[in-house]
Amino acid sequence: MPLGGSAQLLGGGYPDRRDEHDERGDTMTGVDPDRLDDQQLMKELETIHRTRHDTLLYGSNDALRAHNERMAQLEGEYLRRNPSRPVATGRTREGARERGSGESATPTAPGT
Repeated sequence: MPLGGSAQLLGGGYPDRRDEHDERGDTMTGVDPDRLDDQQLMKELETIHRTRHDTLLYGSNDALRAHNERMAQLEGEYLRRNPSRPVATGRTREGARERGSGESATPTAPGT
């Protein structure tokens, strides 16, 4: 808002913008996940998971919020496309209790 408008000035000569709409949360970064092909979706998921730890440790609150939102969008799209994805027995509650005998938590192809 230009200073010549009707904005009141706060201390230090700064305009009072407390009542203005903040559009930072309205902006989505990246392509809408449902527009990505399967290969692009997997690449986006790999990237966001790779950068997660640094964002959590060193990102601003806004960066972490944006990361959370984008990751939820991408993961939601993956789950929508893959409702019958393989689930490793070791990644279930019961399987995790039984694990410990060196069993892998990653699903393997039948016959391996």
